[in-house]
Amino acid sequence: MDHGISGAKGRDQRPSYDEMLKAVTRKEIDMVMSWSVDRLGRSLQHLVSLLEELQSKKVDLYLHQQGIDTTTPAGRMMYQLLGVFSEFERAMIRERINAGLARARAQGKTLGRPKVSLKVENKIKKLRSTGKGIRKIASELRVGVSTVKRVVDELKVA
Repeated sequence: MDHGISGAKGRDQRPSYDEMLKAVTRKEIDMVMSWSVDRLGRSLQHLVSLLEELQSKKVDLYLHQQGIDTTTPAGRMMYQLLGVFSEFERAMIRERINAGLARARAQGKTLGRPKVSLKVENKIKKLRSTGKGIRKIASELRVGVSTVKRVVDELKVA
């Protein structure tokens, strides 16, 4: 049991939770029992991920407070409804993001990360022409590897 550790933390920060999932993977467990769904995870995304992992390993789930027991027909129905609702939520999030991006484009806003200055781009080109590697250049100029790759790829096109 992970005492004093929030359910919002990731698997890497919840040792007992991680051990349980490893036991599920090794097929040492055929049912996971929890006091409540919020003890398993705070985010719907994490909860759905857990439910998918349990289902793929043919492991049942029992949630005491919610009365969900996937060994019963009603429990399996509730389990599947959780999946349906999570899929719906993901679709709604995607729709809102795409609508926001379209609105920003329509307003003429520049999307994406800001580009580096022309001075930095020229330094990248110069260092690359000397044969220096992409990671070394990124480290030396304190920019992202993807930024260096973008500038180098633009050199190839030009």
